[in-house]
Amino acid sequence: METVNVLDARNNLSRLVAVAEAGGEVVIARRGKPVARIVPVDEDRGRSAESFAEWVLRHHVPIHAARPIGAIDLQITEERGAWDEPR
Repeated sequence: METVNVLDARNNLSRLVAVAEAGGEVVIARRGKPVARIVPVDEDRGRSAESFAEWVLRHHVPIHAARPIGAIDLQITEERGAWDEPR
């Protein structure tokens, strides 16, 4: 993953887009703090909630891997909290 400042990103946008097209990721920073990312477009992102629901119905979670909703919510909360921690 490449990190560039805003000025470099503006001056090299075509190259940075090419990096994303090739599957890479570029982080844009302002004063050393990451503020944005250039990433490849995920073709599946444009899919509707309806098609996602269809996918879920076709791909059942095995009973041994199922977890209560509270456990999933707790994991999401913990992971989101880790995003805010300084590295």
